Amino acid sequence: LTFSLLSATLLVSFGSSMLYGYNLAVVNSPAEHIKTFYNATWSQRYGHGLALAPLTLLYSLTVSIFALGGLVGSLLVGVLVERYGRNGTLSRSALLVLLAGGFMGFSRELASPEMVIIGRSITGLHSGRCYLGCKIAPKNLRGFLGLMPSIFICLGVFSAQVLGLPELLGKDRFWPLFLSLVVIPAFLQLLLLHCFPESPRYLLIERNNVCEATKALHQFLGTLDVQDVIEEMKEEQRSLSSVEMVSVWQLLQDRSVRWQTLSVVVVNAGMQLSGIDAIWFYTNTIFENAGIPVSQIPYTTVGTGAIEIVAGLIGCFTIEKLGRRPLIITGFCAMGICSAGITVSLLLQTALPWMRYIGVACVVGIIAGFCMGPAGVPFLMTAELFTQSHRPAAYIVGGSLNWLCNFTVGFIFPFLQMSAGAFCYLVFCGVCLLVALYVFLIIPETKNKTFMEISHIFA
Repeated sequence: LTFSLLSATLLVSFGSSMLYGYNLAVVNSPAEHIKTFYNATWSQRYGHGLALAPLTLLYSLTVSIFALGGLVGSLLVGVLVERYGRNGTLSRSALLVLLAGGFMGFSRELASPEMVIIGRSITGLHSGRCYLGCKIAPKNLRGFLGLMPSIFICLGVFSAQVLGLPELLGKDRFWPLFLSLVVIPAFLQLLLLHCFPESPRYLLIERNNVCEATKALHQFLGTLDVQDVIEEMKEEQRSLSSVEMVSVWQLLQDRSVRWQTLSVVVVNAGMQLSGIDAIWFYTNTIFENAGIPVSQIPYTTVGTGAIEIVAGLIGCFTIEKLGRRPLIITGFCAMGICSAGITVSLLLQTALPWMRYIGVACVVGIIAGFCMGPAGVPFLMTAELFTQSHRPAAYIVGGSLNWLCNFTVGFIFPFLQMSAGAFCYLVFCGVCLLVALYVFLIIPETKNKTFMEISHIFA
């Protein structure tokens, strides 16, 4: 693992994945302040405040609109990369984040809740991209670098939790600044991105530029002997010379990859329907319902963030030894069991006050289980299960489902919690256990295998 390859992965993860994680958690601690701002603005405009249901609806839209922006971004990323290259796409996306930060930062001064919602949707548009690490890494490092973005997602969540403490930016007057801090990693990525070449795989397979791909590999791998990697990519290119890139519709109709496609659908939808977005978006509300004193909730939340970073590091450093399947199966099983545990703790906490701590432990278990495997493996699997001709369409399918399910959970969870109470977590429990069973029965191990070998296994 060379300094250049690690630096490129860190830079992309810092400017993309960390922002994604930050935006997942940034609306959690200032939730009541944002609702108060919405209510005051509505009263100023129309002479009366908002009732509970419309206010919940407006805030749920603010939370979940991030995912709709991500959906649009995931649909556009292929076209943008083909036109501008990977670095060019990242640069343009970073500029969008600077715009979004301006919208959210000045929303209160201009008394405009719409600016918060627009800013959230633009940050989602930036986050709707494919990971870079597994595209530039040799097969023995695809797992490690493929999970690196998940570490930065955890770091982004943790950063939002720490900055949201009452002693920092958790006060009412600071929430616009809190939301607009997304501009810092975007600006740094924009500043440093030109130091790194394009993805070698993109240069050779998409642009047929062997010379530039070789130079990029020299820089990323730190060696002049890159012929084996070049030959592997050329072999894939030759195998695709008579094959056109398939569309999403063609992918869904292609019987030769139907199990790969179904696997992408299951793991990507399951990742978001597992309940992790409800945990990240509404952590404070969940802890409050679990009976944790309000004054202790911000610090309990920060503690869960620290644990998820440790869990992510464990997954990152063990994936090449343990493989993809054990991590994702164990992660989903742990999340399912802990979701059921939250339901039990909520039902019994009146009779047994100490059950509130079981509830907190279960929340930690869900986050830790997610970060160890389901956080990054589905994206990695999408890259590994398909050859280049099918991979863009597969990313569109997986990314679209990912963001649609993210939006669904973020928008519906407050209403589901109001209607089903403690039993709402059993929905997430069922999803997690079914996904774990599917992976156990259907998806093979992809560790240290080329894209062509994985394709032959499914065939």
